[in-house]
Amino acid sequence: MFEGTPRQNQMSVISGFDDYSNGKDYKKRQSIIRVWKRLSSLQRSVICFVLLLGGISALYLVTSVRQLHGGRWGHAGPSDLRDFLDSDERQKMEREKREYIQQKKNKEMIRRQRKGPPSGMKAGKVDQGLDGDQPPVEDKGQPVRDERFPNGNEDEDNGKDDSVDGNLNLPPKSAGDDLIVDQMSNEPYDYFNAKREYTEQQKAVQDAFKFAWKEYKKYAWGHDEYHPISKTHSEWFGVGLTIVDSIDTAIIMGLKDEYLDAREWVDKSLTFDKDKDVNLFEITIRALGGLLSAYHLTNDDVFKEKARDLGNRLLPCFKSPSNVPFSDVNLRTGHAHPPRWGPDSSTSEVTTIQLEFGDLSRVTNDDRYEHAVNVVSEHVHNLPKKDGLVPIFINANTGSFRSSATITFGARGDSYYEYLLKQWIQTGKKKEYLKQDYMAAIEGIKTHLLKESEPSKLLYIGELLGGRSFSPKMDHLVCFMPGTMALGYQNGLPKDHMEIATRLTRTCYEMYNKMPTKLSPEIVYFNQAPGSSDDLIVKPLDSHNLLRPETVESLFYMYRFTKDKKYREWGWQIFRAFMKYTKIDGGFSSINNVKSPSNPGFKDKLESFFLAETLKYLFLLFSDDPQLIPLDKYVFNSEAHPLPIYTE
Repeated sequence: MFEGTPRQNQMSVISGFDDYSNGKDYKKRQSIIRVWKRLSSLQRSVICFVLLLGGISALYLVTSVRQLHGGRWGHAGPSDLRDFLDSDERQKMEREKREYIQQKKNKEMIRRQRKGPPSGMKAGKVDQGLDGDQPPVEDKGQPVRDERFPNGNEDEDNGKDDSVDGNLNLPPKSAGDDLIVDQMSNEPYDYFNAKREYTEQQKAVQDAFKFAWKEYKKYAWGHDEYHPISKTHSEWFGVGLTIVDSIDTAIIMGLKDEYLDAREWVDKSLTFDKDKDVNLFEITIRALGGLLSAYHLTNDDVFKEKARDLGNRLLPCFKSPSNVPFSDVNLRTGHAHPPRWGPDSSTSEVTTIQLEFGDLSRVTNDDRYEHAVNVVSEHVHNLPKKDGLVPIFINANTGSFRSSATITFGARGDSYYEYLLKQWIQTGKKKEYLKQDYMAAIEGIKTHLLKESEPSKLLYIGELLGGRSFSPKMDHLVCFMPGTMALGYQNGLPKDHMEIATRLTRTCYEMYNKMPTKLSPEIVYFNQAPGSSDDLIVKPLDSHNLLRPETVESLFYMYRFTKDKKYREWGWQIFRAFMKYTKIDGGFSSINNVKSPSNPGFKDKLESFFLAETLKYLFLLFSDDPQLIPLDKYVFNSEAHPLPIYTE
């Protein structure tokens, strides 16, 4: 309470206030008219001329500023971007942007006060409504019809053979080029609804996540990496990477306690003001992607503001001499540079940031992020390629590929191809050059990389060493490709993409199934010699397993599109193998040798992607809920963080 005169004594009441106020206004008007009449004709003319001149000047200035702001990003080159990042104009735009955002927040707050919060969720926090009696989004009284299956629901038996044979039972294609996703008109999904139903397999995956989370929280909370054997921790970027990377998994799984732990830490403890060099690609797909996904799933502004801060700190990477960003940047100083080990960046790293930066521009209404990555995409599009295939190294100073580098869909090359398709989908299928580059790459695979093993004729994607010599080597990382090709088919691309995806999915499964532990090695070589007894060759240095997600990622896509139960069976077999050979007292650990069930050996490291990707995709694979992250509304980034599909 304020001290001094009571509040009521500071006010006076005037009856007949209309007459009172109108009388004062009338006197003012009479005074102005009298002054005007006393002026000479010359004085009146001068005043009118000055007012007219001021109006013309104001109109000219407004038009000039509007052209400056409206045209800057339409035709700006990389040098314009570098100048802008350092200019006073940027600071002015930042102030205007903050004012605009604050106005939007105020309007949104008023709207929510009138309308009430979405089911169980409030911006800024999760309230007691999370355990309330909100009904699910769909009407349980009516079956949910999926337009991809015109003859009935996905899980209805229409009398056709579910198995995939030589005459593939391909699912009907879904969304065409006129796909429109209006997020604001959709009822938000209540991830924390106490009445959500889970399959038994989903409950098992939830338990695995909760166990790993509990051990991480006990011994490594707030640190990037957890070592479950020694029960210690270490730093990579110093930003609590395991937490930030895994928040949306907890949300999707409906794990409220784990989510609240993570949200509180992000709100109170997460800072990117670190004198630390970080890799642009890794921190983008893990931290920026994780924050953006958490924002979209909860509508909680704390995640958006943290994402904005991180995005601003990464922008200096784009101030390179070419259109190719530097691979590393200091989060505090903004000093960007090539990797310490050499002059070249990995091709996949500079082309696997577009989904996240594009989405950041959409949620912040700030074009800088999307413009920066569009320049990169367009530059790489115009570089010469080998039938759509690209070398795995590119130079940020020259902007050119290293022509002698290997061509692979494994490490350093993989997600370039993934993001061609996903950018096209994310932006409403409006950027035709992305689709063309993706289609050209698939043709390049068929021409140069697609082979069969002996004796089982397993289809696989090999490599071109030095861009010329074929090698029957395939990383486990390549197993993202079946799911990506199935996603492309589902979005209108050719039928043979799905046929290849089906055969590649089986190959990736056999990389697990043929090992004594039922876990895949990091790398395999496929036998090419006729009469061979075994399709797979695993070298001792390649026999480790890092708890990678790529195969279960593809199983998720294949089951979601076909409803073929074998994909769930394969996924369950893989999950059980993880539980048997990688679970220990302190959590889950990568292992050294998938060929030795009696002594697999532990690497004493829990990769954050096991929680962010592997367990998430397994959980989604076993879900019977068609409304849980629908693939006509979301696209997953390379770290399994779902981001919205937009109309342009």
